[in-house]
Amino acid sequence: MKLKKIIAPSLLSADFSDLKNEILSLDSKVEYLHLDVMDGSFVPNITFGPLIIKGIVKAANSVGSFKFDSHLMINNPDNYIESFVKAGSDIITVHSEALTHIDRTISLIKSFDKKAGLALNPATPCSVLKYIIQKLDLVLVMTVNPGFGGQSFIDYTLQKIERIKKMALEYNPNLIIEVDGGVKKENIKSIYDAGADLFVAGSSVFGKTDRAKAIRDLEKEVL
Repeated sequence: MKLKKIIAPSLLSADFSDLKNEILSLDSKVEYLHLDVMDGSFVPNITFGPLIIKGIVKAANSVGSFKFDSHLMINNPDNYIESFVKAGSDIITVHSEALTHIDRTISLIKSFDKKAGLALNPATPCSVLKYIIQKLDLVLVMTVNPGFGGQSFIDYTLQKIERIKKMALEYNPNLIIEVDGGVKKENIKSIYDAGADLFVAGSSVFGKTDRAKAIRDLEKEVL
């Protein structure tokens, strides 16, 4: 599935003391806002949870219309799915590495009438998708090791994106393939050509003075 708006700014890189203006600075050039949830256990960092997301959703909805893409880098995500739903998440993505029963967790997300995503760390094989891909709305390919922003793109993940794209064309043509990590103007074209649809961008958007221009510059490379 090729999207018209392909950049999902990661609010982890935004200034939370001025969040409403940070979102407004995106100038309605985005459809998805990416929310990185880290627990300090599954990944070596702690960010925010449902309460903060509820505030983000309220602030964002006061300046525009967005889809809230919650990426749960946490252990035992089943215990918190309902809380993230109530906070306003539209898409809930969980990590395959954190799950014992993948199908059960994906079914739980979808039982709340939300989009369900499955994330794969860089070295996690595509084979984990074999039996679940038809049930997914989104696959998130981690192109850095999760836990910190500002890392460099891992080149071998391009092969994973290509393989997942082939699987999607065969089993789930409407699947969104999202990438997270090290996306920038210099490499977005090669990632797009490999089959990615949606690109998480943190410092490459919020690290720029003109955020709307930064988004346009990324999109110009592929659209």
